[in-house]
Amino acid sequence: MPMPTLLRSVRVTKTRKLSAAVLVAAGATAALTVPAAAGEAHAAASSAVQPVSANGQPVGAKTKAADPKAGEQAANLADAVKVTAVAAQGHTAKEAANRAADRKPVEAAKPHYANNLDGWIKESLAIMKEKGIPGSYEGLHRNIMRESSGNPNCVNDWDINAKNGIPSKGLLQVIQPTFDTYHVEGTAHDLFDPVANITAAANYAAHRYGSMDNVNSAY
Repeated sequence: MPMPTLLRSVRVTKTRKLSAAVLVAAGATAALTVPAAAGEAHAAASSAVQPVSANGQPVGAKTKAADPKAGEQAANLADAVKVTAVAAQGHTAKEAANRAADRKPVEAAKPHYANNLDGWIKESLAIMKEKGIPGSYEGLHRNIMRESSGNPNCVNDWDINAKNGIPSKGLLQVIQPTFDTYHVEGTAHDLFDPVANITAAANYAAHRYGSMDNVNSAY
């Protein structure tokens, strides 16, 4: 019986030795593995972080040569932009010219004349100048005062013309046939209209006497 007990002790002792050996071996492996893993991590980090040059490229990296096709495309694009801009400017200028052509010219404001003898004479002189009819303010005013005393509604009902049924009327005492013949275009077709009466009489005097300035009596 003592013999089996001894054998069991030997087996247990061997088992413990084997277990201890396994543990020692495992520890050695782990010790070797940890430094190795740390070295690999450091190497990976070193390879991941690389120096960068001033142009933003990694040190030692080869600069990519410029693509000639890309430069040509950029130049073509710039030319197209210029052409488009010039065309747009031309189109805008053409539109502005068309708008300017469509605008009606602004007529000069007509001068305002007073509705009295002075204003009638001045307006008549402006029309006479435009039509090439001679005469002066003094010549018109002098004959008007003699003929009608400046009354545009004056009618002569006693002279030979009145007896013939065509009385003299208006500022310069014009008969209807004379007014119709020497009426100045652009004025009223009314013998009593002050400006129409003056310009027709001045036109008649210009044809017969050279100018109303040359008339000093009944004419």
